[in-house]
Amino acid sequence: MTYFMYLFCLIVWGLNFIAVKIQGTPVALEVSLTYRLAMTAVLFILFALFVKRTNKPTASDMPFIVVFGVCNFALSYLCLYYATMLSSAAIVTLIFSLKVILTPIALRLFLKETLHARVWIGGCFGIIGVGVLIVPSLSSIHGLTDLKGVLIALVGTLLTSVGDASSARNAKQRINPVHANAIGFTVASLLMGAIVMIQGTPLTLPTTVTYLSALLYLTVIASFLAWLFYLKLVERVGGAKSGYMVALFPVIGGIASVMIGESTPSLYLLFGCLSSCLGAAIALGIGVSRQRRNAIPDTADKIG
Repeated sequence: MTYFMYLFCLIVWGLNFIAVKIQGTPVALEVSLTYRLAMTAVLFILFALFVKRTNKPTASDMPFIVVFGVCNFALSYLCLYYATMLSSAAIVTLIFSLKVILTPIALRLFLKETLHARVWIGGCFGIIGVGVLIVPSLSSIHGLTDLKGVLIALVGTLLTSVGDASSARNAKQRINPVHANAIGFTVASLLMGAIVMIQGTPLTLPTTVTYLSALLYLTVIASFLAWLFYLKLVERVGGAKSGYMVALFPVIGGIASVMIGESTPSLYLLFGCLSSCLGAAIALGIGVSRQRRNAIPDTADKIG
């Protein structure tokens, strides 16, 4: 069962941005994201009713949970949605894998965690991987659009790292993660709903098979089930080993991007994906002994 849960999370989260691409823009991205967040919030609230009511958050914990929800679910998701539409899902997946480098930096800045040298080394490989993919496209007519997508994806990943730091603080306080996610998704859905209202965007629900299937995938599978499986993985094998799956996200995303015809197979794509995987692996300390690793705090508390 452990191997199944690991493979499930790896594939589901690796295909996250492919699903966003397939969902498309029959309605505004803010509307699609509001649907996803609201439905996921309902699922977590219902699930929270059946789990032990232990380590419930206090009033002093709420600001950190709000930051976690706003940064991890609302604003970062919105940036990554736009980035996926402006560039390719493969590139966005590569950039998002940089969270294994950016999150330790955020932990150092906000929680004074130790920042290992391997994070900087892994970061160099990750940046090279992204550069190999994006630089050749700058000479094309879509170059500036791709670059804009890259920058927005980077902002989204930075926001995720800030949310991860807040999540790490909540974990240190031993806050029940199910309750934290229920509140986080609720806050995020309310914020996105407010943005939609301010924009005056009508709330319409497309009824095409591709849109609804992608919405259900992103909500039930990627945002709810995969996260619950990940929690169980952390309980069984630990956060460090569970986080190793992030290193393989670029390969999953790159292969899927080619399969749906979004990206063309090339040496640039191959080298970019491999370089990003190597960088993530180095940053996570894969292959480093437990004594030397001193375990980087979980960097995959929110991946999907």
